[in-house]
Amino acid sequence: MEPSSGRLPGLEVTRPHMEPRATCLAAAPLVERQFRVLVGVTGSVAALKLPLLVSRLLDIPGLEVAVVTTERAKHFYSPQDVPVTLYSDADEWEMWKCRSDPVLHIDLRRWADLMLVAPLDANTLGKVASGICDNLLTCVIRAWDRSKPLLFCPAMNTAMWEHPLTEQQVGQLKAFGYVEIPCVAKKLVCGDQGLGAMAEVGTIVDKVKEVLSQRGGFQQS
Repeated sequence: MEPSSGRLPGLEVTRPHMEPRATCLAAAPLVERQFRVLVGVTGSVAALKLPLLVSRLLDIPGLEVAVVTTERAKHFYSPQDVPVTLYSDADEWEMWKCRSDPVLHIDLRRWADLMLVAPLDANTLGKVASGICDNLLTCVIRAWDRSKPLLFCPAMNTAMWEHPLTEQQVGQLKAFGYVEIPCVAKKLVCGDQGLGAMAEVGTIVDKVKEVLSQRGGFQQS
């Protein structure tokens, strides 16, 4: 089941054709308002971990989560296992029919307080470093408010990670002010051994907590 509509979680104005697929609120918030995290997921096999990642993020008090997926990422997870609103390319075009309609990648950019791209595959890394924005996710990133944190988690085959372009492209994202959560070395799904695996979910969630703490958006219970 692919969601084709959904109100942006937390928006004050509810458009009748944009209803939420599922609630995105964590229970018993300990902060004054919800802190909104937009998770981007791309076509790396590490996208298998999306349901776990979202679940762990929702364990953080006061956090509201939505997901933007590329089409290829859908191969690795089931939407039914992701308990938050999930946006894909079709939503961008289905929501916009005339001048007064929402532009989804701009609405998402305004809604989110933090963006987390996990995993960031080699293809999307190259697109973002070059400024290409040919799908919903890369459009959100290109329009991103750089006063807000953007965290990215590279994930790719070891040979792709070791290509000279990768270091240049990761460096370019850092130059934009984005924060890398480094990949790790392990035996990859393809059988190769080495760097390129996405950071562990616990590491990613801890980094999100750290950034929230720095910005006053999270309190330890």
